[in-house]
Amino acid sequence: MMDETEFWGLVDSAREVADGDPEDQSDLLVDQLSQLDPDAVLDFARHFEARSNRAYRWDVWGAAWVLLGGVSDDAFEAFRFWLIGQGREIFEGALHDPDALADLLEDFDEQVDGDCEDLGYAADEAYERLTGAPLPELGISPAPREPIGEPLDFESEAVLAERYPRLWERFRG
Repeated sequence: MMDETEFWGLVDSAREVADGDPEDQSDLLVDQLSQLDPDAVLDFARHFEARSNRAYRWDVWGAAWVLLGGVSDDAFEAFRFWLIGQGREIFEGALHDPDALADLLEDFDEQVDGDCEDLGYAADEAYERLTGAPLPELGISPAPREPIGEPLDFESEAVLAERYPRLWERFRG
């Protein structure tokens, strides 16, 4: 059974080898997971999905909106996958206070960062590589139908600047 420390270790080692490139990180993670047994890949997938569901929040979406200058539903999912890929400290820091991403992120290039859909499917690809079958149901609670928390008016720069003062100053100011 893979624990949380092992999960984050795999995420971190792939990111470090990829030198922060999200697409390379996804490929490396598939390779790493393909070295494990199928049950471990399922455990990894459960950890990943649970974290993506935890980050399905209006306040995290607002931070993504400021960082990327607008984020659709699908882009927010890719942002959550990218956020997990940044490692435990940044992920947990963002959930504690999304505006803290202004301090947690060393640099941020909206052409490359904030989007890593492939990372969310690394376990699927590795599992299929190992077994020849698609990843089965994970047996965890599904994502909420709506983001958790209070909705924000993403179209209002004043609302975003007030809610995310550090992010707004650093990335939109």
